[in-house]
Order: sequence, then C-alpha cells, then structure tokens
Amino acid sequence: MASEALPVITICGLGPGGPGDLTEATVAAIRQNGRRFIRTTRHPTAHRVEDAISFDHVYEQADQIADVYATIADELVAAAIDDASSDAPAGVVYVVPGSPLVLERSVARLRADDRVSVNLVPSLSFLDVAWARLGIDPIEERVRLVDGHTFAADAAGDVGPLLVAHTHAEWVLSDIKLAVDAGPEMVAVVLQGLGTADERIVEVPWPELDRSIEADHLTSLYLPEVTAPVARELQRSVELMARLRRECPWDAEQTHESLRPYLIEETYEVVEAIDALAATQPNGDGAPFEAYIDLEEELGDLWFQILFHSQLATEQGAFGVEDVARTLHDKLVSRHPHVFGEVEADDAAAVARNWEQLKQDEKSRGSVMDGIPTALPALLFAKKVLTKADRTGVAANQAWLDEHAPDSGDLNDLGTTLLALVERARIAGLDPETILREATLAAKARFQQAESTDSLTNRWILG
Repeated sequence: MASEALPVITICGLGPGGPGDLTEATVAAIRQNGRRFIRTTRHPTAHRVEDAISFDHVYEQADQIADVYATIADELVAAAIDDASSDAPAGVVYVVPGSPLVLERSVARLRADDRVSVNLVPSLSFLDVAWARLGIDPIEERVRLVDGHTFAADAAGDVGPLLVAHTHAEWVLSDIKLAVDAGPEMVAVVLQGLGTADERIVEVPWPELDRSIEADHLTSLYLPEVTAPVARELQRSVELMARLRRECPWDAEQTHESLRPYLIEETYEVVEAIDALAATQPNGDGAPFEAYIDLEEELGDLWFQILFHSQLATEQGAFGVEDVARTLHDKLVSRHPHVFGEVEADDAAAVARNWEQLKQDEKSRGSVMDGIPTALPALLFAKKVLTKADRTGVAANQAWLDEHAPDSGDLNDLGTTLLALVERARIAGLDPETILREATLAAKARFQQAESTDSLTNRWILG
C-alpha cells in the first residue's frame, strides 16, 4: 500500500497491444490521475492515454539504454514531488506497454527509489497471450523467461524451453543465435504483434533466425527445446572438473597447496605465449591467426587451474566458480565508475588513480601498499611497490637515480647493468632475489611510515 508520507506514482500497463487488452483498473487509473506520462507511443493502444507526456525523446537522445531508464525514473520522481507540493495535487500516472512488472527496467528503478511510493496496477502482459497462442502451460512445461539483451549471460547453462523477450532488432536475434550451440534441425517460434490485427506466429529454422525476420518492439521468441546449454563449453568445463575430482585418483588427492606450483607454472606459460605473440607483430600490426593457437591452449590450462581451485572451494561449501564470476563482475563494475557511474576519467592515468583509491576504500586498507603480495618475484615486487608510490604522486629522488642508476637511454645497456648486478651478487655469495626483496621491503616500510604521518616527499624511497 502506498505511503501517505511520500509522493505517489501510479503505474499501469497497456497490455500486449490488442484493443481488448486494457483492464478496467488501468482505464480507471488513467482517468483518475491528473498528470499522465507514457514510456513510449510506439504501442498500438498508446492513443488511449490522452494528454500524456511521452518519453520517446529520451530514447533518441541517450547513448545507452540504461541511461534511458535512469532519465525516465528521475523525471517521473521530479514530477511526483512537484505535484505533491502543489495546492491541489492531481496525482501522477505512468503508463507502460504490457505489464508494469514484466521486463520494465524504469519501473524497477522507481520501486527502488526512496523518494516516492509506487502504486502498481496489475495489467495483462504479452506472456498471457503467448501461452494461449502456443497452447502450453508454462508451469507444466517449465518455461523460463529470458531477456534478449542479456540472453548469453542469463540463459547460461540452461536447456529449453525458453521464452525470450526484448528481441526487437536483428542484432539481438543474431546474438541469441550465436549463444546457442544448435544445428539446422532446431526451430524457433517467432511471435509478433500478439493480440493485434497484425499478429504473426511463424516457425523459423535456427540458421535463418536473424536473416528472415524483421524484428520490432512487439517481437518475442519461443525456443521449444534447447538441447545444448547456452555457454555450453564453459558449462562443460565446470562439469568435467567435478567429474575429474570424483573419478581421477590424482585429481582427487589435490589440495590448494599442492596445486600452487602448477598455478604459477601455467601463469608463466601464458606470459610466454603472449611474448611469442608479440614477437610476430613487432610493428603493432595484427598477429597472424596461427600465432594465437599457443595462447589459446595456455589460457585453457590456466582456466583449468581456476576451475580446480573453485571446485575445491565448492566441496568445502565456501564458494563456486559462479561466485568467482559474480564477484569479478561486481568488482569491475564498482571499480569503473567512469563507465557505470558519474565519475569522469579523461585518460588511463586517471583510471589507475581511481582504481587504487576505490580498492583501498573497499578493503578498508590503511596504505596503498597493502595488498601487494610479498610472494611475487623480487623484480616484480619491486616494480609494484614503485608503481604504487608513483600513482600517489610520489616520485623517486632523481639525484639518487643519476648516481646509482644513470640513464644512458639504451635499454639493452640497462639489461646488461641488471645482469652485471646479479653476477656481482653471485660472486659475493648473495642471492639477488633475496637482497632485492629485502631492499624493497625496507623502501615499502619507509613509504608507509611517511604515509601515516602525511609527510610524503620525493625522497621517501630511493636515497
């Protein structure tokens, strides 16, 4: 029930599009509310909402579909607040195609907005007409509803039947076709204009899905039987890993600790494959297709290690590979506010600075140095420490650099200098890996001490 303390937005739906699809409750809501808004006039019964403000212009101006929903929600909230503050509130009604609760992203945003209260009026959706035309009981058949825009992700691992909405363009149909591992024998049922005078229901061979259909905003897709799961190969690798743990004596004995050296080895082999790939394109031109074969194989070996550790964690009830993927997805979204939020980043350096600050805030770290694995090889460890410092705006002491590591401008000479230092350490009976790590740890400690007292200077680490 709507709260009296907040401005109220009444949301109702026009149904699938047929002249008899408008419910009495929807008609009453439209008549009783003073200010009317409609998501789009591209609907057969949109004319029934008289004197309505359309959001069609938002679709034309926005760069991304997510921006459309955000703008619509913000404008509706502003209208509701303005209406509630007037001397004689007339109410605000928002009318959408179909049903308010079926794939309506703008409605989802409004329901999550704590500035307004939402009054939902149940309406007929395209689903009800689809079940009637297909002659199926969706519960008995266990049909799953999937959004065509996010089909590959949302339907991953599923087998049919599937009803796919938001298939309004050829590119959406093409993405769906590519996501399913199906042969020419598979057919799709294309549903267009359900409930309207232009209703059309046809079966289309799978290879022709994105070639013979002119999709529009009233197009949906029914897949009676998807026999191969979407994202099949990824799903097969997960299932294979579980079987190896059950049936292979060697795999069954492994632990996180015993797999550690293999993870390191496979990582280096991926790096070696990348180096080999780079060697085929010295001028930055695209490498030949054959050069990618080794990289593909080595990435597969590394993926096996990720699967293995995820399977071990699954057996302990800790997490699964799907949690790994979800955590990665959420982390990348949160670490890219310049893509998914309102933060601006004009160049890669700004992105890197934002990344470090966000990571420090997320993990409640007291220092930008926290989180650098000390188990890294010493050279990589040293580079990470120096890079972290540089991203905070702290530079090395140039005078110290000139004295201890003069820059000849010759990268080969720099490599020779490093090699000579390793030889000096060897002759002296010292391990260069150990002494470099100790020097880096000392430099890191100096930085953190200065960081804690807000006294960072350009002489903190080298000299």
